[in-house]
This record gives sequence, C-alpha cells and structure tokens, in this order.
Amino acid sequence: MTSENCHLCIDCGNTRTKVGVFRDDALIFTEIYTFFGIPELVDLQKRYSFSDCILSNVAAQHEDFETFLKQQLPYFILLNEKTKLPVANSYEQPETLGKDRIAAVVGAVSLKPESDLLVIDAGTAITYDFVDANAVYHGGNIAPGLRMRSKALHAFTKRLPEVEPSENFDLLGKNTNAALLNGVMNGVVFEINGYFDALKIKYPELSIFLTGGDANYFVSKLKSPIFAEKYLVLIGLNRILQFNVKN
Repeated sequence: MTSENCHLCIDCGNTRTKVGVFRDDALIFTEIYTFFGIPELVDLQKRYSFSDCILSNVAAQHEDFETFLKQQLPYFILLNEKTKLPVANSYEQPETLGKDRIAAVVGAVSLKPESDLLVIDAGTAITYDFVDANAVYHGGNIAPGLRMRSKALHAFTKRLPEVEPSENFDLLGKNTNAALLNGVMNGVVFEINGYFDALKIKYPELSIFLTGGDANYFVSKLKSPIFAEKYLVLIGLNRILQFNVKN
C-alpha cells in the first residue's frame, strides 16, 4: 500500500475514463482508461487506500460498478444535479448540464477563487462556461470541436478533404488544405477571443481557464490571460468530493 486516505475521482466519458487519485489537493496519480471497471478498481486498491470516491458518468450507467464502489469505499458520491456544490448554479435545467462542465467550473474556482472566469473545455465539442467572482455559475455554450468542424466540411461537400488539427496555421491559406486548416483553427481562435471580448465589457478582470484534449493548439494563439490546466475536471471533482465530505 503506497498511500492512505486518498480521494478517488472517476470521470467516465463517452469513449474514455479519466481517473485521478488525490491526497488532499495533490494529484498523485492519473490515468486514462478505455474501460475502467471493477478489476481496474481492485488493482488501484492494491496501491492506494481510499477514504472516499466521486464518480461522474456522462455515458451509460453501470449499476454493478456503482454498487461495488458503494460497498468498497467508506464514502461515495455519484455526481448529479442534487450533489452539493461549492458554487451557486443558476442553470435553468441542472439535470441536463454536463457533469464535466460543472466539474471544470468548480476546478477553475478552486484554483483562482474570487475571480471572473471563462472556462473552456476543448474536446470533441468545445464548451464555454462562465462563473463570476462570487462563485455564481451563469451558464455557457456548446460548439463543435476541431475534428467535428473538419469532418463536417468533408462530409457535406463533394471535394473538400478532411484535415487534421495543427499548431502551425496562418491567417490565410494559399491552397485548399491550408484554407481548410486555417478556417477550422482560426474559427476557434476567433470564437474564443470573441467570447472573451464580449464578457470583458462587463467583467474587465476576466481570465480564461483552458482544458481538454485540444487545448494545446490554442494556448499561444489567444490574446487573453490564459490558465491552461490539463486536469481541471479531475481537480473539480476532487473539490466537490471534499466539499461534500466536510458538509
């Protein structure tokens, strides 16, 4: 047993599961699994002693796995719209709000409290979420991600190829591949900067937290104050877990 009294945070997505082990606020282990179930959990229990666990699941529910977690761990939370949060949620339909979105917001607030924050998760879709300096979550938007935009251009035209994202792109293209790449990449850059400029009118001290698998494409391309955090969702899950344990 390498560590005792650890927090286990499980983020089950549609295709992958991200797992984080925390000792207090320190992330001491993380792994991405194509599948994380009872055998994988048992393997982790050989290395860590967990005092509590939080599960965020946006995919199909796995009742056997949830039951096993409840039986094996002293304290277990299944994140849903009824879970107590360290932020005020003003979303009109909290039961439809993506669990990864609210977790990322909580993670950003825990890292930069009392700040106006635009939280951007650049993955399959790109989500934009705003939380103010009083820790009130105001909602956000969902837009197509990089590959979704490229696939759509290819799928809905007869001759345009599908391009792969790249950090090396220009303002204007001098051939079709470059024009597609620039259009897809700059479209997101201008989108992010547009949200930032619009929110900054009312919130002049606004900062951006950027996370997600495609975040690295944009860190150096944006004009706003950027905090890039690869594990923002896991950090948020850990904060939600700690908040509920204490309350």
